[in-house]
Amino acid sequence: MKGLAILGSTGSVGTNVLRIVEAFPDRLRVVGLSAGTNVERLAAQVAAHRPRVVSVATDAAAAELARQVDLGGIRVGVGVAGAVDVATHPEARTVVASAVGAVGLVPTYRALEAGKDVALANKETLVMAGELMVAAARRSGSQLLPIDSEHCALHQCLDGRRPEEVRRLILTASGGPFRTRARETFALITCAEALNHPTWSMGRKITIDSATLMNKGLEVIEARWLFGIDAARVEVLIHPQSVVHSMVEFVDGTVVAQLGVTDMRLPIQYALSFPERWDAAIAGLDFSRPLSLEFLPPDRERFPCLELGYRALATGGSMPAVLNAANEEAVGAFLEERIAFTAIPECVAEVMGAHRPAALASLEDVLAADAWARESARASLREKAPRAIV
Repeated sequence: MKGLAILGSTGSVGTNVLRIVEAFPDRLRVVGLSAGTNVERLAAQVAAHRPRVVSVATDAAAAELARQVDLGGIRVGVGVAGAVDVATHPEARTVVASAVGAVGLVPTYRALEAGKDVALANKETLVMAGELMVAAARRSGSQLLPIDSEHCALHQCLDGRRPEEVRRLILTASGGPFRTRARETFALITCAEALNHPTWSMGRKITIDSATLMNKGLEVIEARWLFGIDAARVEVLIHPQSVVHSMVEFVDGTVVAQLGVTDMRLPIQYALSFPERWDAAIAGLDFSRPLSLEFLPPDRERFPCLELGYRALATGGSMPAVLNAANEEAVGAFLEERIAFTAIPECVAEVMGAHRPAALASLEDVLAADAWARESARASLREKAPRAIV
């Protein structure tokens, strides 16, 4: 029986993790749940799975949780310390890191330090502090197993191959809802339009990142740290059908691809069962029906966020953390309808341009860069607010 701690249990990935747990009750056991302020959903999860420890973002959320569910002997933590308590629980063998954004940084790092295997859905932790995360995993002997469909696909295609055998990693992208939309209309894009992803059902922040292609910029950085491949050998292709989740081209010209349906349970189950594969009641691809596979280069002028991701990785040091923080602030402002869609890459580019990158020797260095970028982004966003779409 594998003990699981789930960071971000009430989000899109977290709820799908619990669906996998319920499908394999003899193999998986929830020992810890960490959430933000969605107390109603967390209360239902606590009642169903009875973990040893839970955490929430605030004292008010903790009080409300106690009102909504009988906690019995369940320990309740608050804030970052509470999330770390969940991530390092002695009975947790695997920690699912699915909290959205920078909030997952510290608990994920502490889980790796404690020797936990980490099933990673929070790409921001590797974007912000990839070198530190990989070093912590190496020291403790932990595994970093990707839950992102693209990196899960690469993990399967590589299958233990050495980095020197790889010519390039190819990350696929649906292209989002604005793949064919005229660039001159981007300033008029509404929040509802940007949240209407053509193939995947995801959380709000990642859906906006997919619409701007920032998600691919972040994934390029994540791939570099997960697989030890330099940015020059990580490419992005637009694949509107979302059937091929990613590909690896080897030095002899062979290309290996991973195909599957657009169901997040597949990469989640792969990460939780690795190195085994468990039989699952998830429908596969129907090859008896016509299948079209189209691949196109991304338009980096129409979607500058992808180029910003490559630029941050090439600069290194604190720049990826600055990229991530500025993007989180800009996406939040767009979701609140305070800025236009086009202001997202404008804000990120401005903050990156004003930053003087420095080496990252500790989590404190990462958090300092994150704090600087957020304050700089907020100042930039205040200037862009009059251009908001209401």
